[in-house]
Amino acid sequence: ASDKAFLPGVGSAQNAIASIANKGLIETIQGLTQPVLGVCLGMQLMTTMSQESGLHSTDNVLCLDLIPGKVERMQVGDLRLPHMGWNTVNPVNPANNPLFKGIGNGTYFYFVHGYAVPVYEHTLAACEYGTAFSAAIHKDNFYGVQFHPERSGDAGAHLLENFVNL
Repeated sequence: ASDKAFLPGVGSAQNAIASIANKGLIETIQGLTQPVLGVCLGMQLMTTMSQESGLHSTDNVLCLDLIPGKVERMQVGDLRLPHMGWNTVNPVNPANNPLFKGIGNGTYFYFVHGYAVPVYEHTLAACEYGTAFSAAIHKDNFYGVQFHPERSGDAGAHLLENFVNL
């Protein structure tokens, strides 16, 4: 057993959840008690549902329901999707936020995504791209980040160190 777990994600929510289900891992992931960090799509899979259902479907995809919430297609006006590149992140309630310990407002992280969780009660950090969205979310032992800490230089390394030290 591991004292921490990561939930990575590449591709669409629909395909990723199908892969997790086909491997019989949904209940295993839902039953984890150690700190778990979801990265990018991995964070989105932690929510209740996602609008990202694939090219030919308008149905929502049921996700892992570890952190209540819904992933929505980003509404960015004239900005390009996917949101790709460096953007600033602002931790919410930094004094009581161990994942962002020592990471100040306006720190840059690297993003690649076209869907996001709106800012709500489980938001740990927020970002803006056309509109505000959750850059990080949390409930119980489950943490998720929309950005890629592994591609975010010193700030990403600091966040990963904070996670390992939870």
